[in-house]
Amino acid sequence: MSVATTIWDGLKNAVLMAYAVWWALVFGFTISAIVQAWVPRHAVERAMGGGGAGALARATGLGAASSSCSYAAIAIAKSLFQKGASGVSALAFQFASTNLVWELGLVLWTLIGWQFAVGEFVGGIIMIVLMAAIYRLFVSPGLEARARRHAQEADTGHQHHSAQSAGITWRRRVRSVDAWSDVAHNFRGDVQMLYKEIGLGFLLAGFIGLLGNGFFHALFLESAPTPIRVVENVLIGPVIAVASFVCSVGNVPLAAVLWSGGLSFAGVMSFIFADLIVLPILLVYRKYYGGRFAVRITALMYITMVLAGLLVAGLFQVLGLVPEVRPTRADLFGQVQLDYKLALNVLAVIVFVAFFVLTLRRGATDPVCGMTVDRGKALVAERDGVTFHFCSEACHQTFLAGGGHVGHGAGHGHSGAATAIDPVCEMTVDPAVAVSADVDGQTYYFCAEYCRDLFVRHPGAFGAAGRHHADPGERSPGSR
Repeated sequence: MSVATTIWDGLKNAVLMAYAVWWALVFGFTISAIVQAWVPRHAVERAMGGGGAGALARATGLGAASSSCSYAAIAIAKSLFQKGASGVSALAFQFASTNLVWELGLVLWTLIGWQFAVGEFVGGIIMIVLMAAIYRLFVSPGLEARARRHAQEADTGHQHHSAQSAGITWRRRVRSVDAWSDVAHNFRGDVQMLYKEIGLGFLLAGFIGLLGNGFFHALFLESAPTPIRVVENVLIGPVIAVASFVCSVGNVPLAAVLWSGGLSFAGVMSFIFADLIVLPILLVYRKYYGGRFAVRITALMYITMVLAGLLVAGLFQVLGLVPEVRPTRADLFGQVQLDYKLALNVLAVIVFVAFFVLTLRRGATDPVCGMTVDRGKALVAERDGVTFHFCSEACHQTFLAGGGHVGHGAGHGHSGAATAIDPVCEMTVDPAVAVSADVDGQTYYFCAEYCRDLFVRHPGAFGAAGRHHADPGERSPGSR
């Protein structure tokens, strides 16, 4: 009976906390979706090119205007890095995209106060400046060049595509159903990318909130002098974030519980900053850039997160802005009652439903990557009398090259047995759509033209990993 009661109380806490911030999430996602839909992607890529202070500032501004999803941030940063953006600019984009966005600030303000929202934005800027200042201590030009070789052009499933309505004026967009359809599809894309992280965050917060403050007092130093306690808290904050597996907006509910349980202001801030180094994302870094680069940038980000937490706390202490009153569990999980919050949540439900209805009426599913696209703007192909719609030219060409094979969705690749390993970056590729080259009578397959050209110039520097792993009698498609 006590187990059932505990489960019920934990779920109830999760629902009540979600209710408290529902309106902030929806309105934050709406603002983010408008920016994503109405700012052309090519403008972002052009602004991010190269290095220097100008590129760093543009990367920060463009990251702040993008989706708050951590996975989307690292996918877009990878794509921009492959297209010529410096490592510093790519990381600045990631920091800005996950710390300087509307929805995160709104949820923080709603749950634990405006000081944390302001601290998040100030800390985001501090992290970018610190990262840029010490980047070369961790990443040499040679290592960055090798990491760029690992960056590949394939869509990860988390990267949005800019809409075709971006060319019209803002006044026309506001009155255009097509333009709002673009917004709706970006809104739905963000929700689909983040609902698991956000849901997990609320569940963790709901059940951890059942623990007494004694649990947190045992976890954090209490009797030590204040400077030592603050340093310990700010060091352990990111570690808790890494172990929680929760990133993006999803770590805010747990941050609220940690603040209520006794973690210092500096520790809470470093915890919130650490959504780019949770375990699943660390594995993605290794896949994108290789092990050495992934380890170096992880260490770089951890140090900047810890230092930013200390600096924000110190600045707020000097200014007298560190909050002194901690919310109780009752404050965090609240209750449903007739007030302004109920009205805002009802309005948020209307907006949410309207966007999803718009995507259902005008939407279709890309058979390659599984994204929902607007039928009126998507690329199309017909197969056996059926029309298929695609989010991008890459998915369109993958579909055509695969003979109309569909159902890839989560895998972004063909499900057949034929595979190959790019001998340069050691990524697994599909020979049916990969770039290839014949060298000494052997066909090799590559994720991108960059890897192929490098291999052709220096074949002796790489092994024979790229040979076709298909049936021996299969004919080679030759060099493309």
